Amino acid sequence: MAKAKLPKNLSKGCQLCYIGAKLVLFITGRCDRDCWYCPLSEERKDNDVIFANDAKITTPEEAIEQAEIMDALGTGVTGGEPLMELERVVEFCSALKNHFGKEHHIHLYTGRAPTQEDLAALCDVVDEIRMHPPHEEWSGIMTSPYLESIKNAKKMGFDVGIEVPSLQGLRNFFPLLDYVDFFNINQLEWGDSCAEEMRRRKLEPENPLCNAIKGSTKWAGEINGHPKVHYCTSTFKDSVQLRERLKRVARNSARPFDTITDDGTIMYGSMNPEGDLEMILSLMKAGSFYEEMEDGTIELDWVQMRKIPRKFGSDRKIIERYPNDGMIVEVTPQ
Repeated sequence: MAKAKLPKNLSKGCQLCYIGAKLVLFITGRCDRDCWYCPLSEERKDNDVIFANDAKITTPEEAIEQAEIMDALGTGVTGGEPLMELERVVEFCSALKNHFGKEHHIHLYTGRAPTQEDLAALCDVVDEIRMHPPHEEWSGIMTSPYLESIKNAKKMGFDVGIEVPSLQGLRNFFPLLDYVDFFNINQLEWGDSCAEEMRRRKLEPENPLCNAIKGSTKWAGEINGHPKVHYCTSTFKDSVQLRERLKRVARNSARPFDTITDDGTIMYGSMNPEGDLEMILSLMKAGSFYEEMEDGTIELDWVQMRKIPRKFGSDRKIIERYPNDGMIVEVTPQ
């Protein structure tokens, strides 16, 4: 499958996300705003928890470990509101920079207009600031604190942009485009946590197979087309960005007998040897790998498992899951 061509108007942070090379560091679920379109899950929303990609962590060392697993070239810091835990942001970002080097690119999302004090704390550990003003502030954006914050951040050497969902009113940002380096629009998506608010506003998915909200692409058209503007569809995030990140993780964490799929998941066989383990191993190719599990089953190459006569072993299945012991996608009995 050919790789998608990299758009010209992407920020450095987006370029790395595009190829799945950024660790997603969810620094806290705490937030001092209550945006009706917030898609965070109940596990994260308003909870002071930390995740590196999908792994729940507590220390910078664990974040580094997750970054190493995927050969991350950078990190995206998100939340919640990261600036509510500014010291934590600095601690984790400093550790990542110290471990991987200054070239490890870090961008940070914030719903706030960072103060000069905030920016001063971040200037040695964050390369790119992405502000996402709440929808209710869009109409007065040019008289809001965001404009001054953008100017200050630019003076201090940050790359600065705006990143917001595709809602009505994006045309209010036209005058602000002269002051930012980039402007990202994320396609509005349906989420379990914001479903009630979506229904109340008579919003619905484009079709039963996707989370993109009907009409959201039209709203993005109010400003999309400007050379600084990039529109990121939900399809792209699922079909390209996530897949490329999973592939990077899979290449570094797959066992010798795991098969890496085109989607970045892994596949392997599982069976209960029922006392026939030595016989089963003798029927496998010389030098083949397998793993004995705590429940007494073995995991092995799924193609080889299918070639072993049925009279040896039971409860056979092919398992597809996200890499690094991630979520199971499908189990197929054999």
